[in-house]
Amino acid sequence: MTLEISKKDNKFYLNGKINSETVPFLISYFNAVTSSEVVININDIKEIDKVGLTTTYNFIDKSHINNMLFSVEGYGCKEIYDYFQEMKIA
Repeated sequence: MTLEISKKDNKFYLNGKINSETVPFLISYFNAVTSSEVVININDIKEIDKVGLTTTYNFIDKSHINNMLFSVEGYGCKEIYDYFQEMKIA
């Protein structure tokens, strides 16, 4: 399955999988976004692997450096947040 991204009302809706195969597309897509606020909705994500989680974490980390807001919303975002907290501890 591929990763599809659509935009509506300044939110980006992801559909599919975020994994080692789709991460290059994800990076390319969001590197081209010039908005100061990026909200991604993951309700329709079927799978996210460690590479996808690390990439998402890097987006958030990079956004702080560039004074922009990058956030994740939708089903599963709590688990992603918890994973990021564990990464900071380790």
